[in-house]
Amino acid sequence: MDHAPTGLSAKHPIPWIPPVQSGSVLSVRGAVVDVRFAEQALPPIHTALMVEWDRPDPLVLEVHSHVDAQTVRAIAMQSTAGLARSVAVRATGSQISVPVGDAVLGRLVDVLGTVRDLGPALAADTPRRGIHNPPPALDSQTSTTEIFETGIKVIDLLAPLARGGKAAMFGGAGVGKTVLVMELIHAMVEKYQGISVFAGVGERSREGHELLTDMQDSGVLARTVLVYGQMNEPPGARWRAPLTALTMAEYFRDQMHQNVLLLMDNVFRFVQAGSEVSSLLGRLPSRVGYQPTLASEVAALQERIASVAGTAVTAIQAVYVPADDFTDPAVTAISTHMDSIIMLSRTQAAEGFYPAVDPLTSSSALLDPLVVGEAHYGIAERVRETLARFKELQDIIALLGVEELGASDRLIVKRARRLQRFLSQPFAVTEAFTGTPGRSVARADTLAGCQAILEGEADDWQESSLYMVGTLEEARQKEQAAAGSASAPRGVAA
Repeated sequence: MDHAPTGLSAKHPIPWIPPVQSGSVLSVRGAVVDVRFAEQALPPIHTALMVEWDRPDPLVLEVHSHVDAQTVRAIAMQSTAGLARSVAVRATGSQISVPVGDAVLGRLVDVLGTVRDLGPALAADTPRRGIHNPPPALDSQTSTTEIFETGIKVIDLLAPLARGGKAAMFGGAGVGKTVLVMELIHAMVEKYQGISVFAGVGERSREGHELLTDMQDSGVLARTVLVYGQMNEPPGARWRAPLTALTMAEYFRDQMHQNVLLLMDNVFRFVQAGSEVSSLLGRLPSRVGYQPTLASEVAALQERIASVAGTAVTAIQAVYVPADDFTDPAVTAISTHMDSIIMLSRTQAAEGFYPAVDPLTSSSALLDPLVVGEAHYGIAERVRETLARFKELQDIIALLGVEELGASDRLIVKRARRLQRFLSQPFAVTEAFTGTPGRSVARADTLAGCQAILEGEADDWQESSLYMVGTLEEARQKEQAAAGSASAPRGVAA
């Protein structure tokens, strides 16, 4: 159990702080509250303040800055509706601390660690830890080249994930980010032996309820912590929810030495909440209206996601891309910290290719012959070359038709269209809507299927036989069934 008064481990103590008396509310601007401590020591940055008002729900503030010798500016973690001037505020002298350890497994909590799943309250002796912790020292961090198989063909082939690495899925509204995250959770139940921590940042209430229900039904919830800072909550709660989730993941990593799968949906909402807070603080906006501290805020979050000797933290994050603009400053700031980048394409989604991963813009630091092997690397490069050439030829095809292409280009188009369809895949989480059972495909089967298509084995097959299947063997059976029904004699109509 962690006994440090600030919620930090004994490894990172902070100087003793003299006790601070009560202050009073000076002004309220939405989620930003100024508090006056007359003739007293000011509470340190990042420590918590408790508003002693007459409402049943507590109101917690976090010190953001010192305005002058008697005033601090704080960010509210809950709604400040009804908060008036001169209300008493008590300084706790310590950070916001949240419960950690086995007690939070299977529970849904908010940014302050309060249980929100209508279940029993946590035990009073549950260990707690402050949400502001430094990243592990550089010499204690480890990097890995172990592949983290997902069972999703297009990801395992073209943008493989690293165990203990960071991966992000970028996409605009409605192209399948949340579905992909939920499928990854579902696909890793059997393969991944460890703890999962899910951070829902700026999530809709419907999405949170669906995820909770799905996890209960699939039996994953017992080894998962759900942390939510929902869309209807103040920006302070959405801004700090990822830190709460990270703190719980760090405890499992450092104190319990367990591998952690950290999932975040949606990191852009974290940036957006920081932008709202920045505006309320009166800062001048930077590019495209974002906060001037965008890069440092994203770095402070991402640098804490690290693996240490013997224990891996694997992070998979969904990132909303505003107006499908992949040059947006928030998108570029997040992408610089990633090992694997999975780009979701609206064009792919419009054509019915799900998951709508763009095979030409998705990338991974692990797609290297020294890591994945010469065979995997060679097949991935040939797939990319074929699809890139098909993309170049699409304008000509639209104007003149496929018949005007040369024989070699016609062959490339034929194989590229079959590869596109083979890289689509039915998901277990969408089975209720599509009626098609989900498929999880081993990396070896994905490579064998792509190689066979590139070598012309499926040239004479119908394209529909390769659409929404798992392995190539399944596509072959589909093709044989279609050929059999086509050659069967038709019945005579009465």
